[in-house]
Amino acid sequence: MATILSNQWLAKRRPYWDRLAALLGEAGAADVRHLSRAELRETALLYRQAASDLSTLRQDTTARAYAEHVNQLLARAHHIIYSSRRKGFLKIFYFLRDEYPAIVQRQIRYVLLALFITLSGASLGSVLTLARPQFMRHMLGPAMVETIERHEMWTHSIVGIEPVASSAIMTNNLSVCFIAFAGGIVFGLGPVYSMFFNGLLLGVIGVACAQHGMSVDLWSFVAPHGSLELPSIVLAGGAGLRLAHGVLFPGLYRRRDSIALAGVEATRLVSGVIPLLVIAGTLEGFFSPSKAPVPLKFTVGGLLFTLLLVWLFRPLRWQAK
Repeated sequence: MATILSNQWLAKRRPYWDRLAALLGEAGAADVRHLSRAELRETALLYRQAASDLSTLRQDTTARAYAEHVNQLLARAHHIIYSSRRKGFLKIFYFLRDEYPAIVQRQIRYVLLALFITLSGASLGSVLTLARPQFMRHMLGPAMVETIERHEMWTHSIVGIEPVASSAIMTNNLSVCFIAFAGGIVFGLGPVYSMFFNGLLLGVIGVACAQHGMSVDLWSFVAPHGSLELPSIVLAGGAGLRLAHGVLFPGLYRRRDSIALAGVEATRLVSGVIPLLVIAGTLEGFFSPSKAPVPLKFTVGGLLFTLLLVWLFRPLRWQAK
């Protein structure tokens, strides 16, 4: 570096080194149990920042003392970070049982925002369908509208090809969730559009079926798989909004570090919907379109939704980060 590092730059970076040193002190002799998962992630983020700082320090011969200090911090942090990775076949089980509910609870504001956007779309879709019947035809297409006007459920096409339909449904649902999640990197446009459009479509279909006396047929079909599928899409939307927050509001972090941190948290949030979508896709392919009694379908849907809420929002004895 042609010029000596400014005192202002050093003063700006020193608090981050001190914070890293404090976290490493809490961890002690590589005993990562003393750190929460949030602190482990913070340690990893500070580690990346310190590595960048070290590269800068080494270009200034007058900053050797600082470079040596930061280098020692990096060595200690490297061991802490990479020794903290749990191994074993039960990792996924423990993640879903213990960690994922805490992740959802911690990111609940993004999930609630995704739910609000979805409900706003559903409300608008309902109002527009009631006010302008042509809007329904535009949204659903002539073929589906004609099916509803004949008082027939369009889901009859699934019967007889359940395995193929189930696989296609899972693939489609995963695609919707991925778009809602990954679209968050584009300043949040992806999750906002996905949540609003899905809500809009749900509102249009709900009103259209109600107008033709098919509400029971519709909701008895939706209830079994929708009790898991719809919350999964909202959770994916919440993950996308968390990612968007990291892009738009980096705060004290560098933008790339803010995006990296948001990406980790958003990925952990969306990862839990995969088993939910597998179950929902199986139900939608085999059980929902079947001739099972309507009360049974509503019972299954209500039971699954209750279990989902208990799983995600039960009081936790520890806070997984």
